[in-house]
Formats: sequence, C-alpha cells, structure tokens
Amino acid sequence: MRRVSIIGLCSVFCILCSVPAHAWDYSSTQNKDKHAAQLRVEASYGKKWKNGLGLRLAEDLRFDMVSNVTKETASATTTSLTGPRFNKSYTTLTLSYKHPQFAYLKGDIGYTLKLTNKDTLAVKQFMRHRAFFSLHGSYRYENWSFGLRERVLTEIRMDNLDQHTETGYYEDNRANWYLRSKIEVAYHAVSKPLKPYLWCELENTLNANPLQQYYAANNTANTGRQYIRYIRTGIGVTWRLDRRNSLDFSYRFQYRYDRDINVKPKKQTIHLTEQRTLMHLIGISYHFADKD
Repeated sequence: MRRVSIIGLCSVFCILCSVPAHAWDYSSTQNKDKHAAQLRVEASYGKKWKNGLGLRLAEDLRFDMVSNVTKETASATTTSLTGPRFNKSYTTLTLSYKHPQFAYLKGDIGYTLKLTNKDTLAVKQFMRHRAFFSLHGSYRYENWSFGLRERVLTEIRMDNLDQHTETGYYEDNRANWYLRSKIEVAYHAVSKPLKPYLWCELENTLNANPLQQYYAANNTANTGRQYIRYIRTGIGVTWRLDRRNSLDFSYRFQYRYDRDINVKPKKQTIHLTEQRTLMHLIGISYHFADKD
C-alpha cells in the first residue's frame, strides 16, 4: 500500500482545502431536503493494446424514478412517483496508460459530453462539457484488490450567467473544478466469474464561486471555504460472461450538498438555496472488452 501513499495525500487536500473570501448579505435563504431514486443504464466498449494504452467509450443514461422535496421554509412536502423519466446522459471517451513495469499505477485523461433534460430547445441551456485527469493506484493481495483513485475534473457551462454588479461576481463560474477521491475493495472469486466490490468516494470543490462558498457560523473572520459536494458509497458485483463480455449490477447511496445562487439582475438581489439530496441508485451496465 505504500506504493499508492503519494496519491493518498491528495485525499487530505480534498478535506482541508480552503480559500479566503468576503461575507455576502443574501437577500433570502431557502433550505431544501430532497429524497430521490434513480436508475442508471450504461454500455461501454474498451480496447487495450500491449504497449499499455487503453481506450474506453461509454454511454450512460440516467432515469429519475422517485422524487421527494421538502421545503423547510414552507413546511410542505411534495412527492412525485415519476416512473422512468429521462434525467441526463453522459457520453465519455477515456484514454488510459499503464507502464508494464508499474502495473500498480495507471493514468488516464478523458472528455464527457453531458446532456440534461430541460424544457428548452436552446442547446447552451442543457449541454455541459467535462474534462478530467486521473491517477489510479492498486494493490493485490491473494484474491483481494485495493484501489485508490484521485481525479481532477472541470465542468464548463454553456448557458447565460447573471452578474452581481456590486461585487463583480457572477452567480456561478463558467468552469467549475472538483477533486474526487475514491477508494475501492474487491474480491476476485476463483471458482466463479464474479467480482463483488465495495467503494466510497468524496467530491470536493476547488474553485467554488465566492458567492457560493460556505461560511462558518459564529466566526468573526467569516472565512469562506470550499466544501464537499458529494459523499458516495456503492456495492456491487461484476459478472464476467466470457473473455470479452461482462455485466455489472450495483447499488449506490449518495449524499449531495448544493449551494445554488440566483442573482436577480434588475434588483441586484442574491438568493441562496441550500439543498441536501439523499439518493438511492440502481445501476446496470454492460462492457465489451477488445484485447490484443
């Protein structure tokens, strides 16, 4: 495990990351708690070459099944059993490299086209662009494998952003940066083509807009901070059908924290909505591996 300890230092940064900022007078603050369930269906193609290079193309479709929103300010709860309703799609292309002499370490870069279901025909309103870079460290002990991944990603918005002229800040960044830290444990069964696994992941903001940053209560310095957006845990099993084909079934529990800023251009007021989402996700994926 010492081989991946350098990568693990980034996990400490993920939690301790903080930057100075100013205090803002929000015109209104609204708290929302949301409970939801989602179905994710994915298909992917992977190609590996003997020189250590790998290519992966994946299509991920996400469907909302249940939505429950509680507005604390109004003390009202709305529950919607939507059935399969398209939410988002992720089309991802990833290029990876693993040196033969360093089998415990792998790096990759990738791009994702993200499309969100919105009631508009304006492309810039529902399209996002993502790019990422990752380092994967792994260690194998008998039938057990342990993995640690550190990923830096950026998501670029295409829609219009309103500006708060008094401070000069927009309600969100054109490009947001995040750090994802993931640790995974898997068991490789000998007699059966099954690999059960368990993992946990944190996502931390790296450049949260000053209007969105978290401020410590009862702190005279009122220092702005980056914050953790996601805490994810998952359990699942990979079923290898043959040398090239495999299926994956998983369950994921996800806690998400959002600080959404809405600037009213005419009145120049700042509205903050803090939303906490507890989500249950069922995932089904198919993978085809093309090996030299």
